[in-house]
Amino acid sequence: MLGIIRHGVTMNNMTFCIALRVADGVVALADTRIVRGSTVSNKFKISNVPVENGAAVVMTSGLRSVRDKAVARLEDRITAGSVNVDRLHELASALGDELKRVRAEDGDSLADSGLSFNVNGILAGRLEQDPEPQVIHLYPEGNWVSVAPEAPYVIIGRSYYGKPILDRLLHFDTPLGDALSLAYLAFDATRASVTDVDFPIDVGVLGNNDEQFRQARFEGEDLAAAHSWWTHQLAISVRTLPSDWADVLWQAPSVQTTTTSTETTSP
Repeated sequence: MLGIIRHGVTMNNMTFCIALRVADGVVALADTRIVRGSTVSNKFKISNVPVENGAAVVMTSGLRSVRDKAVARLEDRITAGSVNVDRLHELASALGDELKRVRAEDGDSLADSGLSFNVNGILAGRLEQDPEPQVIHLYPEGNWVSVAPEAPYVIIGRSYYGKPILDRLLHFDTPLGDALSLAYLAFDATRASVTDVDFPIDVGVLGNNDEQFRQARFEGEDLAAAHSWWTHQLAISVRTLPSDWADVLWQAPSVQTTTTSTETTSP
């Protein structure tokens, strides 16, 4: 769904958020574009969860109002000390409980307005009892799955365009720096195909020995050289791709001679 038409205004609810889990740590990347009708704005889509015994970030796609309500309540409970978690999956369960509460409160009114309770979430980080950084995908129903080494990434929002390069090149033993590059290239592929995903992007990296995420925001000009280099390399790859398999298509078509036989009937 590209957007929701409400009172004559198209509210675009698509986004691009990705998290990768490799042996050396995790990478989180999200675009910041918000489109509402003809108005384009930018908002943070990577939020730091205020845990004291580790580091965790959350990213979401879908209705921003649902996301804000659930995350704000979780943060209030953590600050008040009513949520005590030592593993990232416990934090995922706590956020899932808040999504269930919001669905119970607002699900019917959203449906009456033609809106879908479509929030997906990504939690990435490491808490005190986690053996290594983790990535977890949360579903609108409040349940979740951990990202496993055999499938070390998750994308929410515009999830189709970035998958091919990740499925080909990303592995659990991919170095953390290469994983960051692949996260950017997945974003770049998505940005090239749609109009509602664009710079700036927010990026977070948590290595196995890091206590907190290393975070930064990048504008288009920051990655202009990388974009140009990648486009040039793709063009070179197309020109140098072995294509002898197609030689038969470029051969001159053979000329076939048709012989017409005439039968003679004796009187």
